[in-house]
Amino acid sequence: MKALKPAIATLTVVLLTAPFATAQSVEALYKSKCAACHGPDGVGATTMGKKLAVRDFHSPEVTKMTDAELFDITKKGKNKMPAYDKKITDDQIKDLIKYVRTLGKEAK
Repeated sequence: MKALKPAIATLTVVLLTAPFATAQSVEALYKSKCAACHGPDGVGATTMGKKLAVRDFHSPEVTKMTDAELFDITKKGKNKMPAYDKKITDDQIKDLIKYVRTLGKEAK
């Protein structure tokens, strides 16, 4: 039983910190793949965002889109938005969509 205590303690720490690590990693992923155009707040007011006329994540046009629509655009690309199907996983795209949805709520 004593041998199991360190393993149980380690597992508990991993399980309790996993959501935090995921939140950090999706934020880092957003910063590395999306923020150059969409900006840190999702408004798209960056130099590149203005040049490409990216959509503001807070706009009604984007907030009314389904997760499936955003997933398809992110995976396959649309207009000037590049496809990310070979660059990130489907699960990462889903995490980014959840993250983008929180950006929209923060601005209200």
